[in-house]
Amino acid sequence: MNVIVDKEWLLKNLHQENVRIVDCSFSLANFEKGRQEYDQNHIPGAIHFDLEKDLSGEVSEHGGRHPLPPIKEFINKLEHAGIDESTTVIAYDQGEGAFAARFWWMLMYLGHEKVSVLDGGFSGWKEGNYPVTTEVLVFKQTTFKPNINHEVFASMEDVRVIAGGQDSQTILIDSREERRYLGLEEPIDKKAGRIPGAINKPWFEGLNAGYYKPAEGQKQRFNDINPDKQIIVYCGSGVTAAPNFLALKAAGFEKVKLYLGSFSDWISYQENKIQ
Repeated sequence: MNVIVDKEWLLKNLHQENVRIVDCSFSLANFEKGRQEYDQNHIPGAIHFDLEKDLSGEVSEHGGRHPLPPIKEFINKLEHAGIDESTTVIAYDQGEGAFAARFWWMLMYLGHEKVSVLDGGFSGWKEGNYPVTTEVLVFKQTTFKPNINHEVFASMEDVRVIAGGQDSQTILIDSREERRYLGLEEPIDKKAGRIPGAINKPWFEGLNAGYYKPAEGQKQRFNDINPDKQIIVYCGSGVTAAPNFLALKAAGFEKVKLYLGSFSDWISYQENKIQ
């Protein structure tokens, strides 16, 4: 299944029994805004998954600012949303891209490949004057059987080997904006800088007004990277690296992993160096 679908495809398949829509609306500036936006209007049949409450776990000393939630808890929420292995899942946010991509990656991690992100998000959907609703549907509970895909997950130890210069066959991509990558400013984390050896590919350069650039455009963004090499993407907390992960997949790159804890996890270990 394509990692990205357009609104025309979703409109055509909106009422298919095996299609489930997930609204990932969220605001890092106002944690309640995402749910409020969902309550005001959403795509018919959509269920809301919140970045903080549903897609992240409790913050501790290590693991970064948006660690994974307990897997059993997340699976239980999927089951209550009527999602199982046979379900085609379409995730969207307000058009930012990162929050829907986070949900998409989490399902990929659980081994669920029938999942895509809605290109343009809810903003694009409304631009097309497509149907919206305030109705919240309740679905019959299912049983979701995970098949953890370790090939999409990178640990801090994996990244440490690269940062130490012991793995020249893996490309480490910092997905943050250039000023944070260069350490010129750091508005969120306690330290500024980057993981040694990382190159910079800002995640938002893969989108244009909420729409992902076509595959050829993504290939051009990453034309300096050997597609045969392993790639690990990271950002500040593992959220905005997800659109880069998705863009790489759309461009045809096969060996891609996400360092979920990202820079906020990296700097929680005093012995880890910063460039």
